[in-house]
Amino acid sequence: MTERFEGVSIVKKANVYHGGQCTSRTVIFPDGEMKTLGIIHPGTYRFSTEAPEHMQVIAGHARYKLADETEWHEVQAGDSFAVPGNSHFDIEVLDLLDYACSYG
Repeated sequence: MTERFEGVSIVKKANVYHGGQCTSRTVIFPDGEMKTLGIIHPGTYRFSTEAPEHMQVIAGHARYKLADETEWHEVQAGDSFAVPGNSHFDIEVLDLLDYACSYG
């Protein structure tokens, strides 16, 4: 995973979920691609998706479960996972999670 994004625009207004326990900022690339960079505090949350998402863990430790699964999968720094569009996933954050999310 790239450590820096060059030549991008950042939307100043934060995306805030679950009472402030998850916040992110939208990054827009010159070709129109969008990603979000965010932090999720320890706890268990459910997120719904519209477009497919690819979550990259930058730091921290969590477990996730996709909508059609019964088992949890562990992720930590350097790991990633994909979530289908028009679905949801549950995530249990064990250590503050720093992440990057790609769409589509």
